[in-house]
Amino acid sequence: MRSQLIAFAALMAALLGLMTDRSAQAADPIRVLIVDGQNNHDWQRTTPYIKDFLEETGRFSVYVVTTPPKGAKPAAWNGFRPQFEDYDVVLSNYNGETWPEDIRTAFETFVKRGGGVVNVHAANNPFPDWPAFNEMIGLAWRRANFGDRLVLDDEGEPVRFEAGEGPGAGHGPRYPYPVVVRDRKHPVVDGFPAEWMHPADELYHGQRGPALNMNIIATAYSDTGKRGTGYHEPMVWWIPFGEGKVFTTVLGHVGRNQKQEEWPMRCKGFQALVIRGCEWVATGEVTIPLPEDMPTAEEVSLAP
Repeated sequence: MRSQLIAFAALMAALLGLMTDRSAQAADPIRVLIVDGQNNHDWQRTTPYIKDFLEETGRFSVYVVTTPPKGAKPAAWNGFRPQFEDYDVVLSNYNGETWPEDIRTAFETFVKRGGGVVNVHAANNPFPDWPAFNEMIGLAWRRANFGDRLVLDDEGEPVRFEAGEGPGAGHGPRYPYPVVVRDRKHPVVDGFPAEWMHPADELYHGQRGPALNMNIIATAYSDTGKRGTGYHEPMVWWIPFGEGKVFTTVLGHVGRNQKQEEWPMRCKGFQALVIRGCEWVATGEVTIPLPEDMPTAEEVSLAP
């Protein structure tokens, strides 16, 4: 009997140790690398802003790597050698010149082996000459003849246009619009209102690309009265690439010299997408709660 009790106690201790190890692992911060350096948007102000609201959750350790400026000599790129494998997530705030081939290969390998990617707004604009990148993002800011276009109709059914059919990428004037959650079961938007108001922002339409394996999470109606298309355009989606996940939102325009009180990045819905998107591509689950003051179908909700 004594030996049985000793064995049972040893088993319990082992199980407790295992649980403690797993808890410690779960508490480890998610390492996020923000890539910036070139963009037609104000990356100098938005990168610190994104870094701050990620780190405020206590779930992330955020680092930044900055490319050489546009037009830099090739030798300047020798110092741009991010070690993607040291991170769980690469968040792109980049829209500029193509990366050196070895960096592109390293990035592809990172994602194929299970790395997570989150693209914010114009981060799906660059690299039209990079086939793997176009596969990862599905749709991008491209001309009409570049590839297919994927939208939803008024019944929520997908409509695919072939290359050259319909418009290329564009947007009308910035204005507030409702965002509609299409995949209510996706962990990133679990608990989101079915429809929520987003503050004045660009509403991308006519994006082009392979549009394969796309899982559309949310859309917005592109109003013809605002120079739109009359279709429900993808605003948030994800694509599997190898063992990794690539999460894209085209919300969040911030132009140079735009007053911060006008930033759509202040939207609590936008921030929740980015925060929970980073956790999801890294771990496959979402534990970070939504803010109590999420936007509603009638009203926006802005961070201070």
